[in-house]
Amino acid sequence: MWMPIAASWIHSSRKSCGLSGSLSVDTGHADVSYINLSAFLFSMEQEKALAVFEGKNIRRIWHNEEWWFSIFDIIEILTGSSDPKQYIKKMRQRDLALDSNWGTICTPLELTALDGKKREVNCVNTEGAFRIIQSIPSPKAEPFKLWLAKVGYERVQEIENPELAQKRMKEIYKQKGYSDEWIEKRVRGIAIRDELTDEWKKRDVKTEKEYAILTSEISKATFGMTPSEYKEFKGLKKENLRDHMDDLELIFNMLGEASTTKIARGKDAQGFPENKDAAKKGGKIAGDARRNLEIESGSNVVTPENYLDEPESQKRKRLKDSSNIRKKEK
Repeated sequence: MWMPIAASWIHSSRKSCGLSGSLSVDTGHADVSYINLSAFLFSMEQEKALAVFEGKNIRRIWHNEEWWFSIFDIIEILTGSSDPKQYIKKMRQRDLALDSNWGTICTPLELTALDGKKREVNCVNTEGAFRIIQSIPSPKAEPFKLWLAKVGYERVQEIENPELAQKRMKEIYKQKGYSDEWIEKRVRGIAIRDELTDEWKKRDVKTEKEYAILTSEISKATFGMTPSEYKEFKGLKKENLRDHMDDLELIFNMLGEASTTKIARGKDAQGFPENKDAAKKGGKIAGDARRNLEIESGSNVVTPENYLDEPESQKRKRLKDSSNIRKKEK
């Protein structure tokens, strides 16, 4: 009886935290809808998209506000089978109740294969994983159950206390080589983005495509480029655009989105057309400020610089050291 109870506990714990609906993660690209800090944290962890059980990797993806795990990876780890697909076929033949509910338990989701290509793979959430484990006679099943429960509980903790998610996000950025100064701006930018997309949701902006268009309008008016054009300008491919912005780029990005929120509220913008107008005006405020700064400073805010080869904190230190040397020479 332990397994169904544990699965039920995780399911009810998520409900008690007020989890409902779906959300998309803000990546700074044109295909974003809305975010929260905890969801963004998990999107960062998904750069490797792996969970580790006893030193072995299990592919996972954040979908419908919960983790979904590759069934093939779970079977391979718990059974040692060299042919998980064949093992699953025999398992379903043995367990007719599991077989009859297979379409309900499993969801095909895109995961990265060993060759680096994305393919649809059958995945299960925590509750589904518990059900499948019931059909696997393996001494590893019990520790795996405990591991799954822990993964679910950590997520519940972060939902109940968003500061935990923010703290973990800062730690991850620090490990990636970002400075404290940059991290504070990035975190503030996420909060501003979150506030804006929440406002769009309240104001009847409905589809992901509409969110993408509004984001693109702000970017064009602020920087003179859409997010996809901006990524190309910086030599980025799958990387998060905002993770490769410097301090000033982040500041003007925040100004454009914060201005859009204020204008939408002030004009009580409703629906996509009115919010598109607010997005253009909010972006223009940031764009005008950027151009004025560029005129007065004699240097561009928008640059092709990125942090692909040199971590932000190292680049910051190098630029600071160079500036100090020039001052001494004068």
